[in-house]
Amino acid sequence: MDKPAPTETRETVEKSEAEWRDQLSDLAFKVTRKHGTERAFTHDDFPKEPGTFHCICCGATLFDQAHKFDSGTGWPSFWQPADPEMVGESVDRSWFMKRTEVHCTRCAAHLGHVFPDGPEPTGLRYCINGVALDFRPDD
Repeated sequence: MDKPAPTETRETVEKSEAEWRDQLSDLAFKVTRKHGTERAFTHDDFPKEPGTFHCICCGATLFDQAHKFDSGTGWPSFWQPADPEMVGESVDRSWFMKRTEVHCTRCAAHLGHVFPDGPEPTGLRYCINGVALDFRPDD
C-alpha cells in the first residue's frame, strides 16, 4: 500500500473501487470508501510533535496538530480543519439519528463527523477516524 504524496492541489481524485482496494488497508477502505467507523481508542499512538494530518486516500492536508485536542471519545479530535475547503460536510441519517458527516473534498473519503460540543474558539469537535489520516511531521 503506497501512501499518496502530500498535495495542496484541489483537483478531484477519482479511482475505481478496485484501485482504492489496492491502495488502502481493509479497514481504511471500509472507513473511507464505505462510510464505516473504526473502534474507539485504536489510534492513540498519534505523535504529539508539530505536523499535519493528511487524507490517507489522496494526500490532501486536512488537519493541523495545533488544532488537535483530547476529547476523551477515543477518536482523534480537532476544533477546526487546516483548510476548511478541503473538509466538506453532508447529512448522515444512519443509526436512526441525524449527524453531520465530514469528508475529504478532493476524493470524497469519509473521515468522520463534526459535532457542536468542542472547545473554543470554534465550539466544534471534528471526530475523525484515525485510519483515515496520515500524520506528517513538520520539516
